[in-house]
Amino acid sequence: MPQPLELDRIDRALLTALSQNARASGAALAHEVGVAESTVSLRLRRLQQEGTVRGFHVDVDLASVGVSLQALIAIRLVKHDRAEIDAFRNQVPHLPGVLGVFHMAGADDYLLHVAARDAEELRQFVLAHLTGHPAVAHTETNLIFEHVDGDGWQQLIG
Repeated sequence: MPQPLELDRIDRALLTALSQNARASGAALAHEVGVAESTVSLRLRRLQQEGTVRGFHVDVDLASVGVSLQALIAIRLVKHDRAEIDAFRNQVPHLPGVLGVFHMAGADDYLLHVAARDAEELRQFVLAHLTGHPAVAHTETNLIFEHVDGDGWQQLIG
């Protein structure tokens, strides 16, 4: 496992500011963090090169485009054959509607976060992509009523 990157006050403040507005200009970030714009540029480049900042993403309100149903689908695999696990892991993130994939310890092997336009589309997703998949032994679908993003990670970086 690689060594964690040492973060100082400026790095932590920069990460916090970016989490609030990833589109902020260098000047705005410099003002927020209290350093020169050139320092922000150098620090941000280092954080990206080291893999701490993995990218900048758009946050789409799926309901506003007609995709109003989300679910978490727990999956148990038939067996824990490395080749089948790798094949499943490589295929699943690209299935229609998949928002996230979690490989887990415990009774279930994977947890998929999926979106669909309605219950029928979700049902068809499960039937077409999961129940017939040779690596899948069992699925359990849980509907999401509400999701709130957390910001507790900021406390972990101190």
